[in-house]
Formats: sequence, structure tokens, C-alpha cells
Amino acid sequence: MTTICLIRHGETDWNALGRLQGRTDIPLNSTGVRQAEECRNFLKNDQWDLIVTSPLQRAKRTAEIINEGLQVELVEMEEFVERSFGDAEGMTRQEIDSAYPNRDVPNQEERSALNKRVMAGLEKINRKYGDKKALLVAHGGVINAILSILSDGEIGSGKTRLINACISNINFKDKKWLISDFNQVGHLSKFKELN
Repeated sequence: MTTICLIRHGETDWNALGRLQGRTDIPLNSTGVRQAEECRNFLKNDQWDLIVTSPLQRAKRTAEIINEGLQVELVEMEEFVERSFGDAEGMTRQEIDSAYPNRDVPNQEERSALNKRVMAGLEKINRKYGDKKALLVAHGGVINAILSILSDGEIGSGKTRLINACISNINFKDKKWLISDFNQVGHLSKFKELN
């Protein structure tokens, strides 16, 4: 059984400001670094075989920090780069609603293309690393696309707001992908303080 732990990258300044990032390559801020360290501390006591990451620096740096505690193979895969939001990148939700009330954003990657790309990435992991335990550090749009596809639209894109550095788990069993859990945040100090 292939097991994949999906991790959304840590926070960036644009996340904090509510700006849509997409392919714009924004680095982690200090909160994002701390979130990545909290992921590392949570995951380091389990056995993992590899980390797959998007090549964008916010995901890659999150993966590198997590790998400080694991020391496993780190693999970049273009299939998991964030969706391009075209002309809306850098804008807040309010600015997007004002500029593109019908959601027809110029130069945006089609959702069908995103879905095809991320599922091809999952299949590549399954083929190359079958029966392994992998961490996949990616983006909100990518992880939500995966969750939406695997749940037949019950969760994910348009329905689930993924928290920075949240954890979701999927596995490939009996020839299909299954969701074990999603948007887990109990390892993050911000949420521990609320309990």
C-alpha cells in the first residue's frame, strides 16, 4: 500500500495578507518557518521513505526543514507546482471579486489541466515508489484538487480551506486512492493554544 502524507507549505507574507500566490514564488515568513519546524517535530518519530515537493520555494523550504529530522531522499516534482491563477496573482479575494466578478481570470490554468497534472503526479509516485511512505509538500490549490478528486467533490476545491502546514493523509489500496483524514492541525502550536 502506498501512503502519502500531504502537507501544505508554511505561511508566507502573501498568505498572511490574503493575497493569491499561485505560481508567484514567495518565500516562507517566520511563522511559516516555525510551522515547518512543528511539522518536522511531529513527523520525525515516524518512518518515512522520501519527501516529494513542489519546486516553488515556499514548499521546497518547508520540505527541507521537515527533512532535517528525517534525512530521507528529497524529490522535486513539477506536477505539484501550484495552479497558475494568471492575472489574479497578488490580488486579495476582494480585489479578485471586483476585477473578475464572473471568475473568468485571464491566463489562469484550467481546473481540468490542474486535476490531470496532479493525478499524473500521484500515479508517478505510486509507480516509482509503490508500497512506500512518502511526504508530499505542496500547495493549497494542489492538495484541494487531490482531495476533491478522491472524494468525488465532497471536500477540497471550493469547499475546504486548508490551513498552512496542515496535514492530510491518503493511501493507495485495492487499486484506488482513499482519504484517511484531511486538514489536520493538532501539531501546530497556534491550534494547541486554543485547546
